[in-house]
Amino acid sequence: MQDTRPLLLQSDFPAVERGTLDTLQVNLGYLCNLSCAHCHVNAGPQRTELMSLETVGEVLELLRRQQVATLDLTGGAPELNPHFRHLVREARALGVRVIDRCNLTVLFEPGQEDLADFLASHQVEIIASLPCYLEHNVEQQRGKGVYGDSVRGIRALNALGYGDELTLNLVYNPVGAVLPPPQGDLEADYRRELLRRFGIHFSNLFTLTNMPISRFGAVLLARGEFTRYMQLLRDSFRPENLDTLMCRSTVSVDWRGYLYDCDFNQMLDIPLVASDRRHLVDLLADSRLAGQAIATGEHCYGCTAGQGSSCGGALAG
Repeated sequence: MQDTRPLLLQSDFPAVERGTLDTLQVNLGYLCNLSCAHCHVNAGPQRTELMSLETVGEVLELLRRQQVATLDLTGGAPELNPHFRHLVREARALGVRVIDRCNLTVLFEPGQEDLADFLASHQVEIIASLPCYLEHNVEQQRGKGVYGDSVRGIRALNALGYGDELTLNLVYNPVGAVLPPPQGDLEADYRRELLRRFGIHFSNLFTLTNMPISRFGAVLLARGEFTRYMQLLRDSFRPENLDTLMCRSTVSVDWRGYLYDCDFNQMLDIPLVASDRRHLVDLLADSRLAGQAIATGEHCYGCTAGQGSSCGGALAG
């Protein structure tokens, strides 16, 4: 698989500084029951990288000491880490808001039959991948049968109160090398079509720009579309998106406990402080981050293009 990393490191992207730490986004490992075409993590069923119980303990200690408001759990499929439920229980006991980035199909994996009930009982917010409301587009990205299981998963979550008193947000990714359509308009389409076809509902729709790294980046290179896509991101740059970039208030943690400015930098192995790779234990000893420069590259244009893109959806209307 061709690597886009060398093409992204040198950039004239504007300087960005950190604000106050609000969110710890923790990657619990690259093991996943799916192998999606747009996955910037290159996750899949054969991956073995999983966060250890010791590192999970360091995450919890940081939450305690720094009073971080939000724990954002991702992967792979984060639920497949054997310490996922322990981390959720302990974080919720601390009063921390917990987000689970769920692919929906994991709800039907062996041993996960009670996962939906567990998430609901701990009032975990769910951000669920559903790249499109059309079956063909979803299965083109995620594999045959995924669409049906995703709908079944949403129905199961709806029955537990998700989409009403519990938060269930859906995520849209474009199929190819294009920007997402306006988030508000697409959300209206999702609501109408999912309700009409299946009687299901959700809280909000987040539109995410596909990042030119890992699996999706390799596809762009193989198709000769990388240069054109990067030019699209540059041409669509909006400086007003800089103020609301997710990296200004979030620290990304990999499965080993090392720190990054964002999940994308994690996949590109661009550490939080380039000259001095930092770990959770370092942040426990010295939590001063505000005012530090954020490591940027060409891929950052993906977050600031058009309406903007973050793990919480569009940055602007």
